Amino acid sequence: MDTLALAPIKCLLVDDLEENLLALSALLARRDVEILTARSGSEALELLLVNEVALAFLDVQMPDMDGFELAELLRGSERTRHIPLIFVTAGAREQHHQFKGYELGAVDFIYKPIEPHILKNKAEVFFQLYRQRQALSVELNDRTETLRLNEMFSALLAHDLRNPLSAMLASARLLQRRTQDQAALEAAARIVASGNRMARMIEDMLDLARARLGGGIIVKREAADFKALVERALREHQTAAPERPIDASYAGDFAGRWDPERIAQVASNLIGNALKHGNPEGPIQVRLDGSDRDHVTLAVKNGGTIPPDILPHLFDPFRGGQRQSGRSDGLGLGLYIVSQIVQAHDGRVDVKTGDGETAFHVRLPRAD
Repeated sequence: MDTLALAPIKCLLVDDLEENLLALSALLARRDVEILTARSGSEALELLLVNEVALAFLDVQMPDMDGFELAELLRGSERTRHIPLIFVTAGAREQHHQFKGYELGAVDFIYKPIEPHILKNKAEVFFQLYRQRQALSVELNDRTETLRLNEMFSALLAHDLRNPLSAMLASARLLQRRTQDQAALEAAARIVASGNRMARMIEDMLDLARARLGGGIIVKREAADFKALVERALREHQTAAPERPIDASYAGDFAGRWDPERIAQVASNLIGNALKHGNPEGPIQVRLDGSDRDHVTLAVKNGGTIPPDILPHLFDPFRGGQRQSGRSDGLGLGLYIVSQIVQAHDGRVDVKTGDGETAFHVRLPRAD
């Protein structure tokens, strides 16, 4: 049998008269419900310090601390503010009392003499809701653990794939140096290009695992020239796509303390995203502004706009930003990794799209 089904539901009854507690306990008694009773508000608070209850019945008229005062205390505590409260009263059905009770978080009023059938039905509703919350909590914990294990498996798999991939790339590069056969050279070039693309996917998977399992991507700051890092990314992409014009401009000073490899990765991912998803007939514009004393801003602009339904999820993993159906040029992690790296540097990344163009702006502080 499920252990969840064996755990009793706890119901709290608060009344200053013992005979009332006995009567309510008898009406609500069932095998899967544990009844807790308190003769005063202070006793009720002591019980709630060590018990989680699904429902509480509060007598309105009690000496020292009445039901309304107790409800106000319960609503003021994070531990007890979500407990459903039902007031039990022998008084008249006064509207101002009801308003006050509902303002304090009451879910219902029961007037004496109590109708047993109504009492049981009202309690049953909240007992079922409590069971459902328990089941959802267990399911959420199970799914969270499954997701964590899946991400650990992905990280281990990606890590283990690097060694055979490195051997394959080394063999292909050796073949490029040793052979004069044109067909072999072309095959080796395709292997190297595909291997490099696979290597980038593996690194993206590892970065995703680091961000999810480690609480974010770790950066190692050191003195660096932002311009040199952007230029490195530009050379790599221009070599891979010589037919696509990339217009770069720079202004100001570009010294600061960043993680050089991660900053180069940000620039590479943004430029690569613009090349893949931008208008192929227009140039890619890269602007680096270091005129601010405290920050450096990188802007990458391309032709084309992002659909409104994609924009809210642009930096989510595996959503792929502006990915087109049928494309297989990546895992859709590039923009997510950009956002994680920028966040780790205490910076911010924004996107503006409209009027036929899209621009990403990354603003990073120069120092820690």
